[in-house]
Amino acid sequence: MSQPTLGEVVDLVHSWYPPATAEGWDAVGLVAGDPAEPVRRILVALDPVAAVVDGALAWDAGLVLTHHPLLLRGVHAVTADDPKGAIVHRLVRGGCALLASHTNADVADGGVAEALAGVLGLVDVRPVVPDDADATTGAGRMGELPAPATLRAFAAHAAAVLPATPQGLRVAGDLDAEVRTIAVLPGSDDTRFAEAAAAGADVYVSSDLKHHPVSEQRERALLGDGRPFVVDTAHWASESPWLRVVASRLAAALAAQGHDVEVRVSELRTDPWTARVASPGHP
Repeated sequence: MSQPTLGEVVDLVHSWYPPATAEGWDAVGLVAGDPAEPVRRILVALDPVAAVVDGALAWDAGLVLTHHPLLLRGVHAVTADDPKGAIVHRLVRGGCALLASHTNADVADGGVAEALAGVLGLVDVRPVVPDDADATTGAGRMGELPAPATLRAFAAHAAAVLPATPQGLRVAGDLDAEVRTIAVLPGSDDTRFAEAAAAGADVYVSSDLKHHPVSEQRERALLGDGRPFVVDTAHWASESPWLRVVASRLAAALAAQGHDVEVRVSELRTDPWTARVASPGHP
């Protein structure tokens, strides 16, 4: 069996998560690497941080596929004394490429939002905001729980099936209310409350939600029956389920093409938060 070139792997990933579907502000695609080089090992991770890159180089990986981009905002230099520049230098010196699939992987069929819906056990999954050209793709995913549950029970279920983090989950709404239709916007998205409400969502799940957008959403919701309630997860936890999905997809597709490639998910926890101190009187 042979090894594919980096260019062939990039083309495969882009066929699932086309860069053209990424948000205009995003920076996706190949960050470092020679498309003509063969790839024998691929490490999949959420964040292109130094520890992930060091692990990839120690494993002799030829490619690191991450969800989050390394060079998202304007960069004018990649000197070795800059944290991001140092990562680029390590990758190039170690002969390891870096590829990012970010918002293009969020909206795709088989992408990040769908993976979160899957780990939560939702059925009849569809986009919260379908694309005009393809109703199977689009922003977020929504679906039904197999049976109705209280908001309290759903939040406990989400906390149990997602990777554990110091943050845990924050919840806004009546914990005893019955819910079934769940909208998930993994990562950080406080822009889809209206669309989720119009689609009949009982709960809106996202990450990194800020005070003012959630407060304003709750005020609007309370003019009706209070829905959708809000569940705020850790950013890292909400997107991590996709890693095993894309790793399995890569391994299967490359094997079907006759290639011998090892694909591994990084076991490093790159959630930046390390502890939570509860307020007195709260668990």
